[in-house]
Amino acid sequence: MKITKVKAVYYSATGNAKKVVEAIAGTMAKELDVPMESYDFTLPKNRTEVQVYGPEDLVVFGTPVYAGRVPNKMLPVVQGNFKGEGALAVPVVVFGNRNFDNGLIELRNELENNGFHTVAGAGIATSHVFSDVIAPGRPDEKDMALIEEFAKKAARKVSETTELPAPIAVRGDDPVGPYYTPLGTDGKPAVFLKAKPLTNMELCDGCGICAQVCPMGSINPENCAEVTGICIKCQACIKKCPKKAKYFDDPAFLSHVAMLEQNYTRRAEPEMFL
Repeated sequence: MKITKVKAVYYSATGNAKKVVEAIAGTMAKELDVPMESYDFTLPKNRTEVQVYGPEDLVVFGTPVYAGRVPNKMLPVVQGNFKGEGALAVPVVVFGNRNFDNGLIELRNELENNGFHTVAGAGIATSHVFSDVIAPGRPDEKDMALIEEFAKKAARKVSETTELPAPIAVRGDDPVGPYYTPLGTDGKPAVFLKAKPLTNMELCDGCGICAQVCPMGSINPENCAEVTGICIKCQACIKKCPKKAKYFDDPAFLSHVAMLEQNYTRRAEPEMFL
């Protein structure tokens, strides 16, 4: 099929999805000898307009999975802000070394519902945003080599495709099942939906970066210790604070992190579908 542009589209609060999606899109663009553009809808200001694509576009579309699915606060954005109108697409999800569960098949289905035609898909293990000891440094060199190989094969498939493809077959339940229930170290559900980050004011210098990077716009830029809206536990404020002043102390959240560290430090491998 004739492709004139590759577009990397992603929600990426801490940068993992951005790194993977742009790597795939960049390699595919190079292989297809067409330009690549990026569109980052992480921040509220980039979620105000509908993005429309067409039959000569190839969109590599990625998000992290939260509780094994597309992040619930971003799902309406995925559903309402992106129109395929015949564009080809590669759904990509990144996950923190546990499991992407139904995240990839959910993203595939939403893209198909929005007029995209999916030709390949991938679930890529990355460092867990809750912990520095779960998959640190991933995607690593081995991962990036596999990602490049996948992107080259996907580009070859696109160049050899003459008819609109059937939805790419990926792992997951269809219809999509419920969100994963976070567990604590006691094996019981860990309920921390209302948990919000705290600020060590002895370390905070009031730079405002945390407010600037919050995907929900929930941190008061005039008082960075004040979280005025919902917190989705994306960890953007924690990962990007130059003074390491942000933290969580919610017992249920910390118990869930400890459970993950006890059970999911083994290496989860990427899964790719062509």
